[in-house]
Amino acid sequence: MIKDGWTITHDPYTIEFKKLILFADLGAEKMFSAEREGRKIVVEVKSFSQISKVQDLKLALGQYELYNVYLSETAPERKLYLAVGEGVYRKFILREAINFAVERLEISLIVVNIEAEEVVQWIR
Repeated sequence: MIKDGWTITHDPYTIEFKKLILFADLGAEKMFSAEREGRKIVVEVKSFSQISKVQDLKLALGQYELYNVYLSETAPERKLYLAVGEGVYRKFILREAINFAVERLEISLIVVNIEAEEVVQWIR
């Protein structure tokens, strides 16, 4: 993300809501020269390294939804993204049934080339 012009502002990003504390992987900001205000995001990174990728997906989607609910109250200016490696995206997320769920739930994704440490695609 740094190569893409983002500044990491929180590592991890703390979400506090009514005495509940959660930790997303990163908080980041990007300033735009054409405007005074920038974009602020929170990123949860997922490797999908378990034997069952579907189990990984269930956990990731639950975590994403929970973070999103609390961020809407505590930091509505921040957009939440789920970051995944390019291989996981191509081989798993793009499977018809998986992609259907990700689209239906309106999950925002960052697809990353792990080796090059570069953002390949922003989705939503």
